[in-house]
Amino acid sequence: MPKMKTHSGAKKRFRLTKTGKVKRAKAYKNHILNKKSTKRKRGLRKGGYADVTNEAAVKLMLPYK
Repeated sequence: MPKMKTHSGAKKRFRLTKTGKVKRAKAYKNHILNKKSTKRKRGLRKGGYADVTNEAAVKLMLPYK
């Protein structure tokens, strides 16, 4: 059976933790930052976890992680 390909976009956006959760970065931190408050931008620096409903789909895209 051939090897499965890793989804290129997913490998740049997600990391798997040791317990199997999917880590991700927060959205809305790329541009148009002058109208966002400092407090809001600081909160966007922190990572988050993918929702449980999306976890299975992400793990399929990252077969060897």
